[in-house]
Amino acid sequence: MLLYKTPKGWTDAPLNLPVLAPIDAQEVWAAGVTYYRSRTARMAESEVAGGGSFYDRVYTAERPELFFKALAHRVAGPGEHVRIRRDSRWNVPEPELALVISPEGKITGYTIGNDMSSRDIEGENPLYLPQAKVYDRSCALGPAVFVSSDPLPSTTAIGLEIRRAGQAVFSGDTTLAEMKRRPEDLVRYLYRETSFPNGCILLTGTGIIPPESFTLQAGDEVAITIEPMGTLRNTVGVAESATA
Repeated sequence: MLLYKTPKGWTDAPLNLPVLAPIDAQEVWAAGVTYYRSRTARMAESEVAGGGSFYDRVYTAERPELFFKALAHRVAGPGEHVRIRRDSRWNVPEPELALVISPEGKITGYTIGNDMSSRDIEGENPLYLPQAKVYDRSCALGPAVFVSSDPLPSTTAIGLEIRRAGQAVFSGDTTLAEMKRRPEDLVRYLYRETSFPNGCILLTGTGIIPPESFTLQAGDEVAITIEPMGTLRNTVGVAESATA
């Protein structure tokens, strides 16, 4: 079953109502370096910015990289603006499968997530990760939650298209088969020593990364598709609260 959040509440048929981000009071967390493509890209950005090879060690470690991403008021819904930082020169979207998790740590559904990232800030020093990842509208979710406790098949495809002035400037795709870590294992580590009374939404990492020559610009349109949830579409703006 697909559930949509609207101004009138949750529904399986939004009809002509606007669709909101499918989040109530949950925290949003994220996992990093869960795909080999992410590992190689993160190592490259570290080399460009002068960092080290710590992402290679994260990829092969038993313990995953997990970090806080957003509260509900920082999350963009379908059709809303995601934002890039004014103090960053290299910004990308990260299309990800998002897990909807109960307070007890059970996966109850799936949605689409966009983990907006400032790659130059992140690559310069791993201690800068919160600034690269956590700011207003640095996360988007939607358009629907696929309610199911069954794992999605490994053949599930994730697609990304970025359009600028009506023209496609980047597209890419991957499948869940390319993901190194099992969603259940990510949840198990996330819930160690940490409680989530309202449940949690966990972004599971990306396997689609634009080339080093690419950076988002204000006005770009980002479309992420994962069936059966559909397509999450957002337009890029500049973070209002950031300073140079």
